[in-house]
Order: sequence, then C-alpha cells, then structure tokens
Amino acid sequence: MADIEKVRVDKWLWSVRIFKSRTQATDACKSGKVHVNDSVAKPSQLIQREDNLKVKKNGFQFQYKVTDLIQKRVGAPIAQTCYEDLTPEEELNKYNEWFVGKGRTEFRDKGAGRPTKRDRRKIEQLKDKL
Repeated sequence: MADIEKVRVDKWLWSVRIFKSRTQATDACKSGKVHVNDSVAKPSQLIQREDNLKVKKNGFQFQYKVTDLIQKRVGAPIAQTCYEDLTPEEELNKYNEWFVGKGRTEFRDKGAGRPTKRDRRKIEQLKDKL
C-alpha cells in the first residue's frame, strides 16, 4: 500500500475493519484486550509489519499478523490483504458451537394471547414435521 514504517495500533485495527469505530479500538486497547507481540498494547503504541496481534473481542480470542500498514479505512477486500488471520481453528469453531440452534425465537401476534391446548398441540405437530 504505502511506504509507512509504523502506525498506531488503534488506528490500524480500525482501518482494517477489526473494529467498527476507532473509539471501540481505543477502548479495547485501554481495557487490555489487545496485545502486540505478547505485551499489552496502549492505543498509541506503534506497530510495524510482521507484528503479531491478539485481540479479545466478544468473548473470542483472535490472532493476526500484520502484513501491511494503512492509516485510513479502506474497503473490506483491501483490508483483508493487510493482515494474516492466525486464529486457531478451535477458537473459530467456538462461535459455531455457540450459535447452533439459536435461530429466531417464536412469536405470536400482539393481542392473540396465550396459545390454547389445541394450538399448542398443532404447534408441536408442526415442529415434529420440521
């Protein structure tokens, strides 16, 4: 991309779309959820190519290797070329295991009240068919 030698870690995390806003990236650094080369990173810490980042986000531990430095937010396809995802497979599967069966909840129209015994039986029969 550019001939940049070092970039602030919070700015880089935001520009490669790991966090939606720079404020979120800064807050993650301040709360100790970002590590650069196995040491806790402050938002203003400078990173360079080949640095390893560990980011704790939403209960998951992601690992990245910096391959390119950018300072401005870019499109997702370009952003993905700036890092190498080193997150272990079991960490990625943790999300799939958590999400399985967490589909949309059932709902009834407002004012319909509780289902009657007959309605409940019909609902159970329908679920058994699925």
